[in-house]
Amino acid sequence: MTVRPFLPYDDRRLHQPAAEVGAITETVRMIWDDMIDTMEAMPGVGLAAPQIGIMQRLAVVDASDKRGQAVRMANPEILHASVQYRQYEEASPNLPGVSARISRPRAVTVRFLNEAGETEDRDFVGLWATSVQHQIDHLNGRVYVDHLSPLRRKMLVARSAKTLRAR
Repeated sequence: MTVRPFLPYDDRRLHQPAAEVGAITETVRMIWDDMIDTMEAMPGVGLAAPQIGIMQRLAVVDASDKRGQAVRMANPEILHASVQYRQYEEASPNLPGVSARISRPRAVTVRFLNEAGETEDRDFVGLWATSVQHQIDHLNGRVYVDHLSPLRRKMLVARSAKTLRAR
C-alpha cells in the first residue's frame, strides 16, 4: 500500500465534483487501501479520493477509538440528516495548519456502494457523521472552509499558505 501526497488547496480539482464510480473493481479496492494508509499517516478520521488527486466518488472513514474499522464508500449520498446539529473543529491536509468550527447535522443516513459492490444504507452519528459529511463535501467539490464567511475563508487560506511557505 502507498501513502499518497495531498493536493494543495488551490488545485482546481479540489473545487469540482468527482465522477461516479461504475463498479467496485480491484483497482477501486487498491485505491481504497492507499486512501486508508494515507488517512492513517495524517492521522485523520476520513479521506476523499479527490484530496489525493483521484477524481472518483470514493471515500473512507474511520472514527473508531481503536482504528482499523474503516468504512469504504463509493458514490455516497446522504438520504437523511438529523435536525439536531453539532459543532466540530474540522481541518484538512489540503489546507494545512488551520482549522475551523463547522456546524453539521449530528446524524446522517448514507447510501453507498460498499466493498462487495452492494448498495448499503448506514446510519452515522457524532464524529462518524461529521467525517462522512466532510468527505461527501470533497466529492462535491467543496472544502470545509466553504461553510465559512468569505472573509473567514480568505483569512484561513492565507494563513495556511503562510504555513506552507514557512516549511
